[in-house]
Amino acid sequence: MNLIVAADANWGIGKDNKLLVSIPADMKFFRTTTTGKVVVMGRKTLESFPGGLPLKNRVNIVLTRDKNYRAKDAVILHSVDEILKEVEKYNTDDVYVIGGDSVYKQLLPYCRKAHVTRIDFAYEADTYFPNLDQMPQWKVTERSGEQTYFDIEYEFLTYERTE
Repeated sequence: MNLIVAADANWGIGKDNKLLVSIPADMKFFRTTTTGKVVVMGRKTLESFPGGLPLKNRVNIVLTRDKNYRAKDAVILHSVDEILKEVEKYNTDDVYVIGGDSVYKQLLPYCRKAHVTRIDFAYEADTYFPNLDQMPQWKVTERSGEQTYFDIEYEFLTYERTE
């Protein structure tokens, strides 16, 4: 499994169930990377999408503790074990964890690659991604070099699990 995330200088990823900032190149990278693939997310992440609808042209898998939760065109599961069993149906390289923070934390141990858009600014955030730079088993294997969008500086990083 892979994961994809945009994180600020403090590894913040969101506030009030919204992204901290919208960078067109990051949105395009997300779309290009995940279209035609499998995306795994939590209920609140699904509900943050326009109309609360699953992403088009992807298999949407939603993790929620709510046994009565339903979402049109999404696979609803209730545990990490159920997620791991469901994603066995797909090529592991085609599965992307896309948030939110608790889903990232629960599934990080099962991911081999992390696509991180690192934003060089600390926003006010209420949700965070684990700091991969402090985890010896994760190493940066690719970096885009600095990009800018107006006054926002960021770069695309690929981290890979080394053990």
